[in-house]
Amino acid sequence: MSSEKEKTMVDVLPLTFLVHLLAIPAIVMVLLWSIHFRGGLSWNSSNKSLIFNIHPVLMLIGIIITGGEAIISYKALPFKKKMKKLIHLVLHATALILGIIGIYAVFKFHNEMGIVNLYSLHSWLGIGVIVLYGIQWIFGFVMFIYYHGVNSSLKSSTLHLHVKMGLFVYVLAVATASLGFLEKLTFMQTSGLPKHGSEAILVNFTAIITIFYAASVVFSAVSPSSTTPHQ
Repeated sequence: MSSEKEKTMVDVLPLTFLVHLLAIPAIVMVLLWSIHFRGGLSWNSSNKSLIFNIHPVLMLIGIIITGGEAIISYKALPFKKKMKKLIHLVLHATALILGIIGIYAVFKFHNEMGIVNLYSLHSWLGIGVIVLYGIQWIFGFVMFIYYHGVNSSLKSSTLHLHVKMGLFVYVLAVATASLGFLEKLTFMQTSGLPKHGSEAILVNFTAIITIFYAASVVFSAVSPSSTTPHQ
């Protein structure tokens, strides 16, 4: 019986290595786009596009990459439960902070350019993602870190909900990021950017790598393994 069960188990370590590996080109590509093609990053500039450029960089590195690393931390790291829990919490907090700053950057850009805020599906979903992400973090902190009076059965059932909700928010974040890449590329192409030029190709490949990265994160998170992730 136990041997049959072990056969169904998957060694998720190679999947977590794939996650780390895909993070590198995703970060390099979004930085290449924002700095080389779009002119750089700046909080204060007469070229307001430099303010906007902070948005995709922080959202991808924060919510998608750092958030993804937080999700797989239980299966990717060889530490004890307490240490893994702390790393999971800190990585998600970092992702949330970067995400909030990234959203602030796009609001700042819109306000200084006289552009109305929250007019697109991408922006609506983006606000939803950051709010749900914050709720998830607060819930996880209170339930699994701060409040020790919860009985084990309630904590166990709540954990399953927390994990499923976390994956939902993460998948929603990736879908929102994909919409953002599409929206920005459409705006640029409408303004004269060549549809098959090097920048357009880079943006599309950045989105594709981001999706593959996120898929690796989700597969790593849902795959059963020979080591229990929360031990």
